[in-house]
Amino acid sequence: MPQALDGLTDAQLVAGFREDPGRFTEVYDRYFHDVHRYVAGRLDVQEADDLAAETFLTAFRLRDRFDPARGGLRPWLFGIATHLVARHRRKETRHYRALARTGVAPPEDGHENRVVAAVAAGAAYPGLARALAELNQGERDVLLLLALAQLSHEEIAAALGISYGTVGSRLSRARKKLRDLLEDR
Repeated sequence: MPQALDGLTDAQLVAGFREDPGRFTEVYDRYFHDVHRYVAGRLDVQEADDLAAETFLTAFRLRDRFDPARGGLRPWLFGIATHLVARHRRKETRHYRALARTGVAPPEDGHENRVVAAVAAGAAYPGLARALAELNQGERDVLLLLALAQLSHEEIAAALGISYGTVGSRLSRARKKLRDLLEDR
């Protein structure tokens, strides 16, 4: 269902920025915080600042390609953000593996602790970091879009350009892998 904020639906926002590109700032104003929070949960805050801004620059460049019939602006933006995060995938995986090797917990206000709290409250951090590093990109994307961005299965499907059923199967596999990997530790 399109989100209505200040009386405008996503469809009205799209019509507005197609007539006047300057109105794209309304999309930014509505969704920047959510996109930034999601990216900050996946990467560090400095990268989140950069990638959230890049998400909206990319969306602005691709605004004519947005098709409201395929979903709302929010999942579309999260899809762009997830793609940008994927560029950092190897760095993210190396980061989690390094944390798992050291066994040192990050600062309490660090993004890793938010991931731990959202994905598996109370789990041992090094084990969870190792387990997250073992997931494939698709599984990690679905799991973290659910846990950090709190997207619905429908929104995740739209964000990643995959079917609803694929979201469910990736999430199921990710949960099973996490459970198995955490039980083995």
